[in-house]
Amino acid sequence: MAIVTKISSQLKNEDRFNVYLDRGKGEEYAFSVDQDVLIRFGLRKGKELDELDIAEIQYGDDVKKAFNKAIEYLGYRMRSAKEIRDYLAKKEVDESIVHEVIHRLKEYNYVNDGEFADAFVRSQWKSSGKGPEVIKQELYAKGIQQEQILTSLEQYSMEAQIEEALKHCNKNLKADKLISSVQQKQKLEQMLIRKGFSYDVISICMEELEMELEKDEDLEMQALITQAEKVKHKYQSEDEYTNKMKMKQFLYRKGFPISLIDRYLDDAGE
Repeated sequence: MAIVTKISSQLKNEDRFNVYLDRGKGEEYAFSVDQDVLIRFGLRKGKELDELDIAEIQYGDDVKKAFNKAIEYLGYRMRSAKEIRDYLAKKEVDESIVHEVIHRLKEYNYVNDGEFADAFVRSQWKSSGKGPEVIKQELYAKGIQQEQILTSLEQYSMEAQIEEALKHCNKNLKADKLISSVQQKQKLEQMLIRKGFSYDVISICMEELEMELEKDEDLEMQALITQAEKVKHKYQSEDEYTNKMKMKQFLYRKGFPISLIDRYLDDAGE
């Protein structure tokens, strides 16, 4: 049995207290605790503690320290329960303590995976313009259950998805003028897939952009010439027939129509 002989606040942290005990050999420092733990266990001068009491107090203080770490981590932004769990694990917090901390955070509604998922969808949609498939994968990686993910994604309507996808397309259309219409369309489709949009949304976008994607013949020829100039030097050492065939294959793979390729090659051969 030990008796509490002194309790003093720490100089650098007034919310923590040093506890001194006498185990029959005089007063000595035993452990420190958070103010909340001090109050919860009723620690005071003269209180008797056995080893089980001391172990329980120290466990309670470990939980409080881990809880404070989690609160600080939550101060930067909302977190899922898994993010908190992973963060505390990296801090080498014991698994039983992590479980206790998550339980308390949920009790106080500091962690709520439903609210987190709703806010995450809004943020990734409105700030980053991501499609639902990418958002779904990111939420899954953060430990959100499939049912909750689908519920949270309901706010991201088809109309909103099309609007975001068209924004991406219009931005890329301006940057990709010197490639063929076919290649431009392929690049837009691939970009939208990477950003997480469905084939239905992509198909609607391509229909909406049909007029913009169809270059007039002069612009298409300008794009063809630009692409041809990039590789022209590669085939200069070939004989005329091989040179012509390789250029034709290259330009066809780039999505230019055969009629335009033939006209370019005929003009170049004159």
